[in-house]
Amino acid sequence: MELLIVRHAIAEEPETWVPRDDDLRPLTDDGKKKMKEAAKGLQSLVPKLDVLASSPLTRAMQTAAILAKVYEKPEPLSVDSLAPGQHPPAFAEWLRTQAARKVVAVVGHEPSLGTIISWLTAGIEQSFFELGKGGACLLTLGERIDAGEAMMEWALRPSQLRALG
Repeated sequence: MELLIVRHAIAEEPETWVPRDDDLRPLTDDGKKKMKEAAKGLQSLVPKLDVLASSPLTRAMQTAAILAKVYEKPEPLSVDSLAPGQHPPAFAEWLRTQAARKVVAVVGHEPSLGTIISWLTAGIEQSFFELGKGGACLLTLGERIDAGEAMMEWALRPSQLRALG
């Protein structure tokens, strides 16, 4: 399985969003524009997705919707284990339900994504990796979807993805 991990695009700043619910914080217009360009770059590297999932938070779902449009996929699945504060084993449990899929794409948040990447590649539940907003990485997994079982193929900044698009 290939696992494409994407951090949500540029969103409204938390400080300007208060006192509204942070879960509802949306992407900025610039974030949407840049993500559309980055998604085209992603598609040049990963031409097809079998499933697209996202954290249920607005900014992640909006990012996933942009990917869905570029990849001509239906609405992304909302996956609670991609929400901030969740632990990698919970995400791995969901990922195992997708084991028959060749390419799984997920959209989420930092530091949770960095922790998932660290856990899947090195087996530690402490983040040593951080994706920029709109950045992505590709992991490959064999039959075992568990701690320390993945290999990172590449990781790219959003500007690099846009340059590919």
